[in-house]
Amino acid sequence: MSVRETQVVRELSHYIYEHPDEQMALMPVYDAARDHAQRGTCTHSRRCPLVTTGAVVIDERNCVLSLRYQGAFALAEAEPEEQDDSLRGAALRLLAEAVGIRDVWTDPDSEGPCLIDVTRAGLHTYGPRLRIGFRYLFRAHSGAVAPMVIEAGTAAWMPLGEIGIPSVRDRLHGHLVGAR
Repeated sequence: MSVRETQVVRELSHYIYEHPDEQMALMPVYDAARDHAQRGTCTHSRRCPLVTTGAVVIDERNCVLSLRYQGAFALAEAEPEEQDDSLRGAALRLLAEAVGIRDVWTDPDSEGPCLIDVTRAGLHTYGPRLRIGFRYLFRAHSGAVAPMVIEAGTAAWMPLGEIGIPSVRDRLHGHLVGAR
């Protein structure tokens, strides 16, 4: 993976500084990532947290872009791939591949992840490891997604209240009303 462990540590460190109330939940993940960065290899017998990245895209009506996944709509998320140079870049690549959207922008001071969420093994589809998801916030016009993608049911603009992940829904609501 080209996304280096030092980038994961840097993103986690900055996020924990910005959201100190989440420090206790993220410290084991931070420690594992720091251990990877220092050693340059995994010494956890592949039990270390699995890093995913995702794009949370909000349009001018404050609707959230969701992609069709296993018969339902979900937020875009994937593991970083070899060609990705950053977690944020991986999230942008995923958007381009999934729905062809490239015309996105970030709000000022929103370069880092808007949310880092952790899912225990067995509660996600990525296997037997703890999953840590870095979610980046982007803005786009609803017309940035080709109408044929929407009509085919590959993607949809969902009202914020329909987002099924409470931590994402709450963080976005706080962001949209100006409280972080």
